[in-house]
Amino acid sequence: MSGKIASPALNETSDIGEITIRLPITPTITVFERSPDGGRGLARDMRVRWAFEEVGQPYGVRLVSFAAMKEPTHRALHPFGQIPTYEEGDLVLFESGAIVFHIAARHAGLLPEDANARARAISWMFAALNTIEPPILDLQTMRFQEGDKTWYAQRLPLVEDRIRHRLRELSDRLGNADWLDGAFSAGDLMMVAVLIRLKASGLLNEHPNLSAYVARGAARPAYQRAFDAQLALFNGMPPPAAGNAG
Repeated sequence: MSGKIASPALNETSDIGEITIRLPITPTITVFERSPDGGRGLARDMRVRWAFEEVGQPYGVRLVSFAAMKEPTHRALHPFGQIPTYEEGDLVLFESGAIVFHIAARHAGLLPEDANARARAISWMFAALNTIEPPILDLQTMRFQEGDKTWYAQRLPLVEDRIRHRLRELSDRLGNADWLDGAFSAGDLMMVAVLIRLKASGLLNEHPNLSAYVARGAARPAYQRAFDAQLALFNGMPPPAAGNAG
């Protein structure tokens, strides 16, 4: 269900005689007009694209430039001037975690039916965003924006050690399992999306089970379709044809 460039929305209803047909509304997300990651799938819209593909939900994308992200029109959708945003009829959401949770809650495939297992999957979503991702983002900020600072060489090992500490804990919990809590869930989707940011650093390689875990996530057909769609957009090509959800 690769994302299509969004067109102006059609009317929600269509009258045929006395019969009113309610047309489905395709969600639209905002994405970078020119992603700074070079099409490597690290921008946060990738998480949302992946969730759409997992549940088989078609979606559209609207390109937003860096300048437009800070304009009042976009800030009305995202108060912090970032991407992605999600629009479906009167519903507007921001923050990738909230959007993925919304998709998972409305469609089968990303959250277990059992109430306790469902709650645990949601806990792993929060763990990915609140516990694992912050030091990873700190590392990326240092490397791309603070490399010229006098304290860079002293602070870098401290940040890397914080990441290593969290990776050890996560590795111990995962053990030899394929996924964090039984079957693949939105918790795994968010965790893999966060961990994949570490591939270039080499830190992930210190835990073979985590490297294999990320590889399993990235090998899922839904991930591949989402990745291909964002890469095609970056390269200025039409999105790949939609496939079946993986």
